[in-house]
Amino acid sequence: MPDPLLSPIEQYVIDTVKAKRIEKDYSQKDLAYMLDVSVGFIGDVENPKYRAKYNLNHLNELAKIFECSPKDFLPDRHI
Repeated sequence: MPDPLLSPIEQYVIDTVKAKRIEKDYSQKDLAYMLDVSVGFIGDVENPKYRAKYNLNHLNELAKIFECSPKDFLPDRHI
């Protein structure tokens, strides 16, 4: 069920990052360390009860971590 606090594109980005994190077998703590954010930040982003989300700088750093393009976190077409 979509979160009313997040737009569809924000939820898409969060879901895509989470899928890549799980695919690489990184814990939330691992990713927080690599992204240089607090340990709770990743959990807050992935928890629908919070409004935390990734910004463009995060996406750029995540692309470095996952060795992909920042575009890989975005849909091919508008939502």
